[in-house]
Amino acid sequence: MIATMRLGLLLVLLFAAMAGGPVAAQTGGGRASPNGIEASARKIGPSGLALPRFVTLRAVKVNLRTGPGIRYPIEWVYARKGLPLEVIDEFETWRRVRDWQGSVGWVHQSMLSGRRGAMILGEQRLLRRAPADGAAGVARVEAGVVARLRRCTGGWCRIEVKGFEGWLRQDQIYGAYPDETVE
Repeated sequence: MIATMRLGLLLVLLFAAMAGGPVAAQTGGGRASPNGIEASARKIGPSGLALPRFVTLRAVKVNLRTGPGIRYPIEWVYARKGLPLEVIDEFETWRRVRDWQGSVGWVHQSMLSGRRGAMILGEQRLLRRAPADGAAGVARVEAGVVARLRRCTGGWCRIEVKGFEGWLRQDQIYGAYPDETVE
């Protein structure tokens, strides 16, 4: 009976995922993230952690599957340890994630880390000494570079890339919600 109920729940979740069902409802009044979910609309998942949230890849090679289990086909293989992903749903030990390009699939929780990361978006960016547009540069970073996210405040994020630390505007990275404060 319990196995039948689990299977029924799994089928409902899979149907919702395939139909593109909403992960969280918008409540209005807050700022929307790039995925359309407001910070105020976040909910707590079965793991006890907020949904949605950002995580990073723990391993160099991570399979993105079409469903929450090893029997589901591999749709994509990520090959960048530290790459930020957004967890948008949870089912047992599986996490439904979205990458910076909008690809969605399932990854086992053991392949994810709670450590925050960032990926540089758009074009080459100037990493600055202080969180201000006129601040002196520390280094230039290329689009697609994966960095460690140290903190975000006031629309700016402090990141670390290959021994260089500096600030970028929050809208120049993937790995933090607009106006999110990260300590």
